[in-house]
Amino acid sequence: MLRCNFPISQFLFYCFFFAAIASSSSSSLNSTKPASHHRDAYSLLLFKSKADLWDKLGFFSNKSSSFCQWWGVTCYGNKVVRLVIEDLYLGGQLAPDSVNKLDQLRVLSLKNTSLTGPLPDLSGLVNLKSLFLDHNSFSGSFPLSVLELHRLRTLDFSFNNLTGPIPHGLVLSDRLIYLRLDSNRFNGAVPALNQSSLHSFNVSVNNLTGAVPVTAVLLRFGISSFLKNPNLCGEIVHKECNPRSKFFNLSPPEKAPPPPPPFPHGQMADFRGAGLSRPSHSKHSRFAVILGFLLAALVLFISVGCLIAAVKRRRDNKDKEKGKESTAVVASDAAETAEVAAAIQMEQESELEEKVKKLQAAKSGSLVFCAGEAHVYTMDQLMTASAELLGRGTVGTTYKALLDSRLIVTVKRLDAIRLAGVGREKFERHMESVGALGHPNLVPLRAYFQAKEERLLIYDYLPNGSLSSLVHGTKSSRAKPLHWTSCLKIAEDVAQGLSYIHQAWQLVHGNLKSSNVLLGPDFEACISDYCLVALATNPPLTSNDAQEEADAIAYKAPEARHKSLSYQSVKADVYSFGILLLELLTGKQPSKLPVLPLDEMMEFVRKVREEGEKNGNWREDRDKFGMLTEVAVACSLASPEQRPTMWQVLKMLQEIKEAAVMEECELVMDSTNSGSS
Repeated sequence: MLRCNFPISQFLFYCFFFAAIASSSSSSLNSTKPASHHRDAYSLLLFKSKADLWDKLGFFSNKSSSFCQWWGVTCYGNKVVRLVIEDLYLGGQLAPDSVNKLDQLRVLSLKNTSLTGPLPDLSGLVNLKSLFLDHNSFSGSFPLSVLELHRLRTLDFSFNNLTGPIPHGLVLSDRLIYLRLDSNRFNGAVPALNQSSLHSFNVSVNNLTGAVPVTAVLLRFGISSFLKNPNLCGEIVHKECNPRSKFFNLSPPEKAPPPPPPFPHGQMADFRGAGLSRPSHSKHSRFAVILGFLLAALVLFISVGCLIAAVKRRRDNKDKEKGKESTAVVASDAAETAEVAAAIQMEQESELEEKVKKLQAAKSGSLVFCAGEAHVYTMDQLMTASAELLGRGTVGTTYKALLDSRLIVTVKRLDAIRLAGVGREKFERHMESVGALGHPNLVPLRAYFQAKEERLLIYDYLPNGSLSSLVHGTKSSRAKPLHWTSCLKIAEDVAQGLSYIHQAWQLVHGNLKSSNVLLGPDFEACISDYCLVALATNPPLTSNDAQEEADAIAYKAPEARHKSLSYQSVKADVYSFGILLLELLTGKQPSKLPVLPLDEMMEFVRKVREEGEKNGNWREDRDKFGMLTEVAVACSLASPEQRPTMWQVLKMLQEIKEAAVMEECELVMDSTNSGSS
């Protein structure tokens, strides 16, 4: 019997927690010093009171249960270690001294919860490793208290309204692996990040300015991590920084020499005294001096007049020649100017043409990494990697590629016939949207490539195979019936990923099936091949495998089977999820599942489980399978209007989990009390 370790361990932890409370002495309850886990409960209630304006977290007010059982809260040793509340419209603010008091918190994720206001002090989260506050409406500056979180590895403030500079203190956060600050209003310079640990980075769509620092790490990410910052420049963003204006290079004007200092009063008096002491001249000598001066002035006047007359005659003789020469000079200057302008224009056109050719070559012959992804391999490395065929799907063929660096990636080669009508720009726009999706239950798209008719998608490689192999087995292994906790955990993972695609990004998967759900390192379910069918313009070729063809039809909603190829909707995804859940519960191929009303479907599931489980465990878990069957039947109703949304489906599954936890704990407490008596 295959069981899921995480839910079982969580159930047992809750049960032992309640048993410990039940057996605790009254003296400990009356202690004057409040327990640390009571402080955690108070912090969570304070968080709810300020953040949850629309009472979306109503279960927080359930006084009859421990705060460790509240949805989104995970505890260890009566201390909160994870607080994950996502994709809810809370609408409030993150109150100071609320989550900041959870000193054992490792993971805080409040993404896409419509929170507003400034980010409070977070320095109390000394053990925090992952902080996700993206897709909200936080304002104000980057909280400097984050720089004090020395264990922080993942930081995501993207898609908010944060302003001010990005603190340069981030360069000292040597454990950072993931840093997303894109789609805000940050300004100032880019910090010179050079942590070798950093594998994902993006500051696109901000108001950053200046030259991007050229470090080994930032060079690895390239221009895709800095898009839509028009005032950035430098080698990494392929934009030359403007040289400093000549105005600022002008040397200061030379200062006029200072006027000679005035004579001191004593010197002036001496000079006057000396003049008065000269001997006086006779009238005769004075007359001779005046006459000599007049004669010299007359000679000078005549000489100047002759010189002026000579210059005038010379100028008159050269006027005609000068007029001819000036015409020639003007013509020559105009010709020279035109020649220079033509040369400049030719040079500019040549440079522009060369840039266009380089851009076309880059787009047609190199990998395009999704925003924030490190450039850890090249197209040449992919082409020379050893490849192993994994399977052929609706939109292409999938390979496992082992690179020289020992890195393993999954390469999907898209079917050129199915995507024949998709232009280059449309493909790029769609891949940019798909590449921006980031969720733990989605297989991340890392890069894509297109050249002529060749289109490749590069994903992470997940080693534990597909959900189809787990449920139905492989050629080398036989499948075992899944325990109900495994069914619930996988269903919740898939519902989380689908709800994120539908609600946060308004997209549609379009091709959900068990072979498109992969199992991660911890056997978490991750959706693959999402949002690709939207690109298909031609129907797929008929499969040679009749079973595979029948299963593909069974996953399709009734309204999608009779409409055009491009028809997609979120309710059609919900239908596919319902069939997938029935496949999990029964282990039957989708084409072999009957279409039955709820009561008959529950009876069908009961019979299948009894046949598969010879040890009788089915009877103990009948109610749990019944609740999961109800969810599956609601999702696979014929009318799309009657089907729930994926968010509603997720809530149903979480309520089943909470009810099961309470039931298990009550049983343990009863047995503990009876044993003590």
